[in-house]
This record gives sequence, structure tokens and C-alpha cells, in this order.
Amino acid sequence: MSSRNRPAWEEKPTAAGLAAKGASIVVIALLILFPLYTIALTSLSSGDTVNRVGGLVIWPGDGVTFEAYEQMFRNPVVLRSLVVSLGITAVGTAVSVVVSILGAYSLSRPGSFGHKTILFSVLLMFVIFPGLIPVYLWVSAIGLRDNYLAIILPMAVSAFNVVVLRAFFMSIPQELFDAARIDGAGEFRVLWQIVTPLSKAVIAVVTLFYAVAYWNNWFNAFLYLDDTGKWPLALVLRTYVVESAPLPQASGLQDAPPTLAVKMAIVMIAIIPALIIYPFVQKHFKKGVIIGAVKG
Repeated sequence: MSSRNRPAWEEKPTAAGLAAKGASIVVIALLILFPLYTIALTSLSSGDTVNRVGGLVIWPGDGVTFEAYEQMFRNPVVLRSLVVSLGITAVGTAVSVVVSILGAYSLSRPGSFGHKTILFSVLLMFVIFPGLIPVYLWVSAIGLRDNYLAIILPMAVSAFNVVVLRAFFMSIPQELFDAARIDGAGEFRVLWQIVTPLSKAVIAVVTLFYAVAYWNNWFNAFLYLDDTGKWPLALVLRTYVVESAPLPQASGLQDAPPTLAVKMAIVMIAIIPALIIYPFVQKHFKKGVIIGAVKG
């Protein structure tokens, strides 16, 4: 193809273009990493350093200390909320992934029961979603107030994730399904032994989406959990960091407003799980979401 008829995106980039792209990447990386750097450094700074700076620490003047983390982990409120968040995230993600896979697989089979009606209902959720009051009344009516299920059930299924999974399942060659059924395999065996192994990429991505959603969800806990002892870390983060509410001392005898270093330590604990998991799932994003969406 001649250069005259070649699309602009297929042209070889110029030196100036490469330099501009490199500079843009550096600027974007700094905009993302610098806030994380200041949060981490502030959480590792002493109270005197934070007071002297008068805010977030940019340079470790007095060295690094784990005072804030020790104070945070000695506090039963934060420690309990961390365990609660881990439990909600683990159970909620497992439930959501299993239900989404089952729903997406059934919707990917054209002959399934109520296929068109259910698919239309799922797609309708993209534009119409029940308001806060109906969901609140529903949760209260079935007796889930002050129950961890009130956090899991309202967000157990995401229409977007179901559609992404369905699109990927539909891209699997039909010949594999026909061969499995000739061998006498049922639907669950086909799903477990053929569809699931071929869909590890998209399942990993959807699992990450659900896990991050459960880990960061504080609003449902704020609405439905009256017992502060059941609060997840995200709600503790909002209450003690954003609103600067008193943070109970380990002795439980008095309340004290959390220092900036302790606030940033709580923020780091909330961020670290996603930072650890994301690099292992990132390689699956293109194959799991983009390819599946295009093929679907």
C-alpha cells in the first residue's frame, strides 16, 4: 500500500511524535505515582515530621518509622474492619463470579430457556436501574439489615460483567461444544471442562472487577450495618480519614482524632491489595475484555 493511501495510524511515527508520546507517558506516570509516593511517605513519617511539614511529607527528613502502622494495628477497630473487608471481598467475589459465569453461559447458548427475555432484561439494566429507596426497602423487607449479606446481594451480579463473559463464551468455536455433547457431556461438564479453561483470561479480569468493587464498597455498609463493629475497612477509611472522626485508642478508654500519619497508613492498607493483585491480572485485560467484546 502506498503512503498516499495508507491510514494515518499506520504511518511510521516521527522523532518528534515519539518524543511527545514519551513525555506524555512520563507526565501521566508522575501524576499517578506522586500522590501514592506522598501517601506512603507520610504514613512512614513520625508525628514530629508531619507537624513540622504541616501536611503530606514529600522528603523523609527524620527517616522512616512504622509508628503509624503499629498504632493502627494495635487498634481493634481498624484491625477488625480489615478482617471484615477480607471476608466480604472473598465471599462476595466468589459468589459473584460463580453466578455471573452461570448466567453468562446460559445467555451464550441461543436455545436456553427464556434466552431472549432474560438477555433483554440484562441489557436493560445498562439504562434502567432500581433506585436507592426500592433497594433499601427490599433489603429491609427480607430482614438483611445489620447483616453482611446486605453488602453482597445487592451487588452480586453486574450486567456489564455478564455481557463481557457472554461475549467471550460466544467466541468459543461451536465445534468444541458439539464434540463434547457427542461424547455425552452435559451442560455443567461442558462449562467446567471446556468453557472455563478456555476463558481464564476473561474470568480473571471479571474477578478483579468484582474484588475491587467489594473491597472499596462503603456505601452499602453505611446504609445497612448499624453495628460499627461490623464495618468494613472502606467505611472506616471514610469515617476516620475523610470525616476526621475520633479514632478509638487501643485501650478503649478515650477517643482521639487520628493523626495524618495514621490516616495515610489506613489509606495504604486500603490500596495495597489492589496494587498487589493488579499486576498479575493486567496481562489478561486485552485478551479478556477487548477481544471478547469485539468478537461478541
